[in-house]
Amino acid sequence: MNMHSVLLYGCAVIVIVSGFQLLATLATKDCEEKTAPLALLRAWRQPVPRAAAVLVAAMVVLGVAQTAAPAMIDALGRHPHGAWWRAVTALTVQSSGWFQLLFNLAALVVVAPLAERQFGSWRTLLVFGASGVTAQAVSMAGWSLRGGGDSVAICGLVGALATWYTARGSVVALRRGALLIPAAGLVLCLLTNNHGVGLLVGSALGVGLATSARTPRAV
Repeated sequence: MNMHSVLLYGCAVIVIVSGFQLLATLATKDCEEKTAPLALLRAWRQPVPRAAAVLVAAMVVLGVAQTAAPAMIDALGRHPHGAWWRAVTALTVQSSGWFQLLFNLAALVVVAPLAERQFGSWRTLLVFGASGVTAQAVSMAGWSLRGGGDSVAICGLVGALATWYTARGSVVALRRGALLIPAAGLVLCLLTNNHGVGLLVGSALGVGLATSARTPRAV
């Protein structure tokens, strides 16, 4: 395994481990269920997070559609010299098959409702869209000319939660650990991996959200 792969997988581990710790903390606050996996699902409790529900429902429908009509992946995904609108539509297809489809859907189910609980509906959609489209646009500019997927947008939500918690959270150790997420995003960008773009754009937006009086302070 070369150094590029070591750094790539190392960053993935950092984001997953630090991200899970952050999400578990947010999920268990004000929650009688202290078992993290169950608490994460309770983020869907009443009131139902509408933006998260729309995102998940859309990705389920699109996943079924691309399975029934695989040609839509090439029609909507990134393509060499493709039109600008593919930076948007590339978020709607998963170009690596069933594993990517199921993994990204599971991640969205966990991350999106927690982001909406902290930021509200339209801010969650803003972070998701801005992070994802920017990452797809950078990919189309030369980093990765073919493909598609919404994992870059999900990374944006994780990055936003990380910097938001760093600014507003009360658990010092978790705040320090959350800083590893944008740091991993920077390394991924140096490796020309588009997930780094999603993480950094989301992290930048999270700083802005942390200064908003409308977003609650974390515990």
